[in-house]
Amino acid sequence: MEHDCSIQRKQRIAADTPRNAPDFGRRRRPAGNLSAVTASRIYITYAALVVAAVAALALSTVTGSVALDARDIWAALSADNGLAHDLIFELRLPRALTAFGAGSALAVAGVLMQVLLRNPLADPFVMGVSGGAAVAALGAILLGLGGLAVDISAMAGALAATFLVFALAHDQGSWAPIRLLLTGIVIASGTGAIVTMMLALSEEKQLRGMLFWLIGDLSSASRPGALLAIAAAAVAAGLPLARHLNLLARGELQARALGAPVDALKIAIFLASSLLTAAAVTSAGTIGFVGLVTPHLVRLMLGADHRHVLPAAALLGGTLVTVADLCARSLFAPRQLPVGALTALIGVPLFLILIRRNAAALR
Repeated sequence: MEHDCSIQRKQRIAADTPRNAPDFGRRRRPAGNLSAVTASRIYITYAALVVAAVAALALSTVTGSVALDARDIWAALSADNGLAHDLIFELRLPRALTAFGAGSALAVAGVLMQVLLRNPLADPFVMGVSGGAAVAALGAILLGLGGLAVDISAMAGALAATFLVFALAHDQGSWAPIRLLLTGIVIASGTGAIVTMMLALSEEKQLRGMLFWLIGDLSSASRPGALLAIAAAAVAAGLPLARHLNLLARGELQARALGAPVDALKIAIFLASSLLTAAAVTSAGTIGFVGLVTPHLVRLMLGADHRHVLPAAALLGGTLVTVADLCARSLFAPRQLPVGALTALIGVPLFLILIRRNAAALR
């Protein structure tokens, strides 16, 4: 009896302490030498992330191509009509919240995808989800549909690509990480070719809207509630599973040995990350590199424990996309830049740095 209790206690400690979890994006240190993150550092980091998120949302709401002074902002807050009220509550606030929700969803999806594939370079879009959404959405645009029809088509295409990757990667009753990754890359390449053909066959009046949707467009954002709810639900559902995520990040065999439900967990991670990516792509178009950049930044600040990584990634990812959207519509106002182009400017250099630092593991 004492021996069984000792084993169970060791399993709980191992699950709660991600000391041997992969140190994504940095050279791996010997087991047991990874410095623990102090409670004060966790509190300070969370406080900074919350303040940054609130500041980004507030700044995005009051800043734009049309200047608003303090009097206009006060009038918008105290009255239900007027230009300032409509500008803030009908245009800017929904757009800012949609940007925040899309960034949060992509960041959480990136965390889950890197755990599932145990690859520091994994990204939500590598699984072909965004490609499926793009094919369906552009097909709807070519047919002359718009608005809600394009959103529904994008969601359906993303989920269809998800299940296609899931079905093709299944072999001998399981889904190996390398098989999922390769299948996702193949599906992404195929959907990319279809998108190129659609762009070549589209009319000139449709081409601009299609291109902006492909590289991130928040100009028509108006319904942020569902996206924010999906991102929040993913974080809330992931926290009770953080111990299992810590184990899976350390290796599938070790996770099984310590009692984690690996197969069910892998299915849940794949479906959750795909749903999050589909929701973000449906609402904001394809905004790349957020799912790659954010998890690494959070792990640098808070370590590899997913009890801290998941909520922090949601806050940081949402803030990054909100700031990127603010810059996209303010730098060359009244012209607007695609949000995905700005996030890529951050993501591409970091991606190259990560490849260089992980060169030995990729050989």
